[in-house]
Amino acid sequence: MGKLRFASVWMGGCSGCHMSFLDLDEWLFDLAEAVDVVYSPVADVKTFPEKVDVTLVEGAIANQDHLELIHVIRKNSRLVVSFGDCAVTGNVTAMRNLIGEAEIVLDRAYKDAQLLRPQVPHDDGIVPPLIERVVPVHAVIPVDLYIPGCPPPAKRIRAVLQAVIEGKSPEMIGREMLKFG
Repeated sequence: MGKLRFASVWMGGCSGCHMSFLDLDEWLFDLAEAVDVVYSPVADVKTFPEKVDVTLVEGAIANQDHLELIHVIRKNSRLVVSFGDCAVTGNVTAMRNLIGEAEIVLDRAYKDAQLLRPQVPHDDGIVPPLIERVVPVHAVIPVDLYIPGCPPPAKRIRAVLQAVIEGKSPEMIGREMLKFG
């Protein structure tokens, strides 16, 4: 069997899951032998490719760009993995929901918190249009695997990826594999 086509994506979150991914340290060399990275925040690829074997999705769905991309990811990926608590539950990113719908959130951030010239930016490309409520990935598309944690520890990420590389289903059993936070 050839190398797996691997992607990782950063939606609405802090990038902590990708930082934890980098904590795989020397195992990243083993991973590089088993996968071709075809899309990632650390790669300069503009369009999500077709025929991806496994995609790690960090972060919740918070804006229109995320909503559009997550559908492309599902269509083009064999396995979609919710990667971290924001992707799994909405977590910190979804705290925005407590303030209210998108317009209220934008007013709070760009008008209420500004002293000089309070205004919501409207030029294209500055602020992607927010969806009304932040949601976890599985609220929008079917998800195949979940890696909880904020961020998930490197050991957990490795266990899941190792199983996927070996064509096995990861054993998500016990505190080491299932602990949130």
